[in-house]
Amino acid sequence: MTAPRVGVIWNPAKTTREDLERALENAGSSASSVPQVLWCETSEDDPGQGATARAIEEGADVIVAAGGDGTVRAVAEHLAEAETRPALGIVPLGTGNLLARNLGVPLGNLPAAFARVLTSEPRAVDLGWLEIDLAGRTERHAFAVMAGFGLDAHMITETDDDLKDRVGWLAYVESMGRAVSASDTLDVRITADGSRPSREHVHTLLVGNCGTLQGGIDLLPDADPADGELDLLVLSAADVAGWVDTLRNVVWDNGIKRLATGGEAAESSDSTAHYRFRAVEVELTEPRVFEIDGEDLGETTRVGITVQPGAVRVH
Repeated sequence: MTAPRVGVIWNPAKTTREDLERALENAGSSASSVPQVLWCETSEDDPGQGATARAIEEGADVIVAAGGDGTVRAVAEHLAEAETRPALGIVPLGTGNLLARNLGVPLGNLPAAFARVLTSEPRAVDLGWLEIDLAGRTERHAFAVMAGFGLDAHMITETDDDLKDRVGWLAYVESMGRAVSASDTLDVRITADGSRPSREHVHTLLVGNCGTLQGGIDLLPDADPADGELDLLVLSAADVAGWVDTLRNVVWDNGIKRLATGGEAAESSDSTAHYRFRAVEVELTEPRVFEIDGEDLGETTRVGITVQPGAVRVH
């Protein structure tokens, strides 16, 4: 059998090429043949799209994103629109590693992650695409996990990077108090799948392709990255009672309690609402910071979001 050509798109801020080479060598016994490897490093100017293009041009059969959620997002974004679409493998090296977590990719074990790439059959996974107005220009970006504004976005932008490097995802807890105070409610207009627009008074709006966060919390209980739809979560907590209801729904009902009992996920509550769609337009009465897969895009008052079914094949 001809050895596969594997393009490794790696983030030098997360690891070294030597560590990845050792991990790939240790994973080699799981494969039927030793892969040919193309090494492409990301940079500040190229978080992964350009490196992926180079790997495809050089004939890679599989593209491995070795880095955090941002690297995975950048690689998947290019693959989704490339004429030639190699499968995507993930070697998770970030804080959240949310797509890897939702797809069952081994965490904290580089050889096991590489072994999965070399031996498993890829599955088709959807991507979300957003068209967003930012500082007088319109940009288009893909996301693999979640996008939105409010508590989630502020927890990303308000979290101390040094603390995050030391304690990982627990650093987000430290930022929650500041995030809550920074995210006031506002009016938004939501138009889903061409239906009549609805007006909501919200604190947080999140669109997800996947639903599980660190700690096993199902933020979006029905989210399935291969169902051809996206899930929408709207949080409307505006006072202490509302936040108690939100935390009960998100952290207890869809997290601790569900993990402990194996029960069904809870859906809507007084301060939380869940929807599903293929295309949605969101208009805000005030600018809010919008994030995708943990990356802060800046403030916006309008965003359109669609799903690309089966956009990438992922090991």
